[in-house]
Amino acid sequence: MGNADKLQCKILLEGANGPTTFAGEEILLKKGVVVCPDLLINGGGVTCSYFEWLKNIDHVSPGKLTKKYQEKSQRKLLEMLGYKGDQKDIKGAEEIDIVYSGLEEIMTTAVKENWEYAV
Repeated sequence: MGNADKLQCKILLEGANGPTTFAGEEILLKKGVVVCPDLLINGGGVTCSYFEWLKNIDHVSPGKLTKKYQEKSQRKLLEMLGYKGDQKDIKGAEEIDIVYSGLEEIMTTAVKENWEYAV
């Protein structure tokens, strides 16, 4: 408390559940310090925890629901394009791919909305 004027940084990333006070943030902003809110900085971990929670409720990993469908769709598309080669390497998304995709979507949207709000 009361140390915002002593900080010597260009960017401050708030810790989980430990945001900067309003007065402290005002001091930092006047000094030109970029303050990134804890809700945004810690959102990736919270989002992945949410994905795990959903998986535990359904008792099924997200990839298992779509993997075979994706494989069949890719094979069908190649057949429609006239491809006759080996299709053994065609694989649907793994669970980690789906998690990264969902995380990217949620986090990029959150960052965009945060910057729009901040400006």
